[in-house]
Amino acid sequence: MSELQLKLNAEEVFSFLESVFPAVRGRFSVRELSPMRVIMRRETGPNDIRPGGTVSGPAMFEMADCAFYVAVLAMIGRQPLTVTSGAAINFLNKPAPTALICEARILKLGRTLATGDALLWSEGQEKPVAHATLTYAIPRSAAV
Repeated sequence: MSELQLKLNAEEVFSFLESVFPAVRGRFSVRELSPMRVIMRRETGPNDIRPGGTVSGPAMFEMADCAFYVAVLAMIGRQPLTVTSGAAINFLNKPAPTALICEARILKLGRTLATGDALLWSEGQEKPVAHATLTYAIPRSAAV
């Protein structure tokens, strides 16, 4: 069995990501990237905070979705038509109004689908705030 290797490093993934989704520029950063796994950080700001001083669900979903996209692209290369085909998120604990940290893992990388999960924390807190499961459709031209 061959060992899985990254096709893109963190800098290459983010250069590509920012070219196809310019709105992410400056809001996300990669802390660790390895085959089938990424740990990322997402800045939060006033537009992400809901009444009661909590980070909004859409901000947490965006973090999970972006982190999983980065993990998949790192494995398959520059494939802009790789898209979310299924996602579910469970909110576990009230997030603090701070940056989000997310660990996304690819659990199965097939020729046309990637399936995995993402666990999110508020920066500086121990308890996770959300857990997502995600499936991405991979274009046939990117078959692994």
